[in-house]
Amino acid sequence: MLTWAVDVLLGVALAALEVTALVAFWFWGSVKLWAAGGKPVPGAAVRLWLVLTAGPAGLALAAFTAFRAGLPVTGVSQSLVAAALCGVLLLGLGTEFSRWAARRFGRS
Repeated sequence: MLTWAVDVLLGVALAALEVTALVAFWFWGSVKLWAAGGKPVPGAAVRLWLVLTAGPAGLALAAFTAFRAGLPVTGVSQSLVAAALCGVLLLGLGTEFSRWAARRFGRS
């Protein structure tokens, strides 16, 4: 019973920490955009892709470690957050690709 309580609390705490960190990152990026007067901030896209690729890789490692330690709920929660971050990454890459294609081929 204690193991399950620790497992669930650890899973919830880690997921909440990761979501909080991502929200803080996006908020800070929005503040930078606001400070720049709405103009593009140099390197913003690169920082976003770095966070959205390093994040799921770290979460996959955390999920693997949790499963190996006998904490299945924590492992599943980390896997689900990693999958959600991968989904956001794919949506963002699709948007950036469509913008690039529009600029490249002269369409607005």
